[in-house]
Amino acid sequence: MGGKHVRPMIANDRASNALGMRVERDEPGLAVVGMAIRDDMLNGFGIVHGGFIFALADTAFAIACNELDSDRVTVAAGADIAFLKQVLPGDTLTATARRVAGNGRTGLYDVTLTDQAGDVVAEFRGRSRTTDQTRSWS
Repeated sequence: MGGKHVRPMIANDRASNALGMRVERDEPGLAVVGMAIRDDMLNGFGIVHGGFIFALADTAFAIACNELDSDRVTVAAGADIAFLKQVLPGDTLTATARRVAGNGRTGLYDVTLTDQAGDVVAEFRGRSRTTDQTRSWS
């Protein structure tokens, strides 16, 4: 994955890497991840399969909720997505994830997905849970 600094969590993420995702920002409670849409991401109607859009949002969410200063693993407790505009081959998507709220081990994150024109194509809301598991890398 591209970006100024790619931490092990993302460098080892084979799924996100295979999809060509690139980390553009990685800050506490904030992440921006981009992905170019390829022909092999299309469904039977010639538009992007929603699973790929969800995967991009989920990756940005994962980065935003796994703080660099914590050795605890944070995972998704649930997520919802609203698809607002069709995505076509050749489009470039950007997912911007922001922490909305956090209390103890739980967190709430909103991810806005835009296309290259800046149009919102989807909105994702993720709920996180910090586990007792520690990361195996630093």
